[in-house]
Amino acid sequence: MLEQPGFGRRLRQLRLQQGKTQAELTGPGMSAAYLSRLESGARSPTRRAVDYLADRLDVPVESFTEDRGDDLSDLVATLASRPDGERDAEMRDLLADGLERAADADSSTRWQALALLAQLHSSFGEFPEERNVLEELAKLTEELARPVLQIYTKQRVARCARNRGDMELARQAVREALELGEQHRVRVPAADLLRSRLLLVSAEAELGNVDEAKRLSLDILAALPSERGALTAEAYWTAATVSTRQGDAEGARRYLDKAIDALDSREDITLWMRLRLGAASLCLQSLPPRLDRAQELLSVVEPVLDFAGPPRHRQEFLFLRAQVAFQQGDSGRAAELAEEAGKCLQLFTYRDRIRFRILRERLAARSGDMHAVTRLKELATEVQSTRMPELVAEVWRAAAECAAETVPSTR
Repeated sequence: MLEQPGFGRRLRQLRLQQGKTQAELTGPGMSAAYLSRLESGARSPTRRAVDYLADRLDVPVESFTEDRGDDLSDLVATLASRPDGERDAEMRDLLADGLERAADADSSTRWQALALLAQLHSSFGEFPEERNVLEELAKLTEELARPVLQIYTKQRVARCARNRGDMELARQAVREALELGEQHRVRVPAADLLRSRLLLVSAEAELGNVDEAKRLSLDILAALPSERGALTAEAYWTAATVSTRQGDAEGARRYLDKAIDALDSREDITLWMRLRLGAASLCLQSLPPRLDRAQELLSVVEPVLDFAGPPRHRQEFLFLRAQVAFQQGDSGRAAELAEEAGKCLQLFTYRDRIRFRILRERLAARSGDMHAVTRLKELATEVQSTRMPELVAEVWRAAAECAAETVPSTR
């Protein structure tokens, strides 16, 4: 029989391969506390416990006599087949552990494991951890020298860089991915190619190259194969973002409506939610903010938050509600919602983390904190280094509005 912690790792691997929770293995012969300690390696298994677990998992007892943790291919196949909604922190940890122990795994299997681990980190908003995994993946990709894998890796690096606020790296990586595709005439799925081009639009817009972003966006819209579907919705959403950056409120409104109409919730519930949250965010960025429309969009999303989409959607929803409350003058409610949203701040992208800090300082200013304006100016200087001029301008605008609000009370 395997000794601990090998037994616990093997037990957890077998359980997850069958898609079972710990609760499904407990019963008259196994308490939840004892099972948890077995999996963690804190308790050694008795023969009776092994027989019980083998029976509940419908596997031979011999399954617990060898540690197959280094069989990374089985682990990757098992985890990759699970729906997004079932990919949890336990799976992430199991995969990370499997990679660490399977040092002799073949390069292709290791590449698949690293790519999946990066996706899991991203879904949890663990962008620094995702970056570290992607760095290892990039090194392995160069060793394999396979253009398709190189393109995929650069696309992932670009998305991660965007979420971390490194728009220069995002633009560079996605450009390299597109150039590789043309250079090697790689048959990249049309959806992947379009999403790469949309990512380039996003990077150009964030870096202040709004005219170039607009040109690229219009080219994409002109080449859309359909007026419906996930890709069409994303393309119109991106166009709305660019129009907002240009100050074209009417254009942004028109593109947002097309994005929302292009996708039914039955087609892709996660993207359906993301579109409405994104649309609400753009409504709040309008000058003046479109509060009624933002509230309408959030009201539509709220009923499905508990059973669909990743955890970050709930945090984004709370943050958007906080911004609406602030704009409506309800500072107390805004502070409550912001506090709840801030409990999982790591799930936010860089841009939303900066916006969260803006809201926090504006709330502080309303409560009489005379140093809030100074902190906002310091934040603007900090963001300046990212070369994201629109975001810098947003911070400075908040600082100016805070300063204006405090003037009457000082006279």
